[in-house]
Amino acid sequence: MRLLAEGLSARRGEDLIFKDISFDLAGGEALVVTGPNGSGKSTLLRVLAGLLGADSGRVRLKGGPAGFDHPRELSHYLGHRNAMKRELTVEENLIFWQRFLGDSPGGSGDGLVEAATAVGLADIIHLPFGYLSAGQQRRMAMAKLLVAYRPIWLLDEPTAALDVSADRLFAGLVARHLERGGIVIAATHQALGFTGVKSLEMTGFFH
Repeated sequence: MRLLAEGLSARRGEDLIFKDISFDLAGGEALVVTGPNGSGKSTLLRVLAGLLGADSGRVRLKGGPAGFDHPRELSHYLGHRNAMKRELTVEENLIFWQRFLGDSPGGSGDGLVEAATAVGLADIIHLPFGYLSAGQQRRMAMAKLLVAYRPIWLLDEPTAALDVSADRLFAGLVARHLERGGIVIAATHQALGFTGVKSLEMTGFFH
């Protein structure tokens, strides 16, 4: 499977944020998107996730499962917010996402305890999500990526609020996903700890 972006442009309101962005990623490849605030990193991810429409250009899949022609149908999107309800337990949040998203063709997600173990927090899944520290909350949001299989991960500042040990943990999760043929696109201001990846520097339309 390949993910192709071809001549993408996008606006925020009336302003053109970026134009003519193209890349080609195969299974097992990652793209790290960098650039200053306002350069369009988050907007690009939202276009890829199908949350925003492109002003021009297109996004498509090649060689993917039959009937799937856009990455949004096969993607996890992890934005700045963790998308977890504070009053529900961690377990209840993960159960919701596991059932709501379901598995994409070609794979199966981890069990709840397995996913929580992978992020180093299996002993606190009974706690309300709101009780967790900011770093723990971000790690549990990563567990959401594991409980439902999606071959494409779209990650916006995924290591925000994480300490060094959690950074390494995240890098290990990404490496495992890539080894299994997954695709990762991550927007970041800081090093993510994995190597051998493609890079895209966003400058913004007016730079």
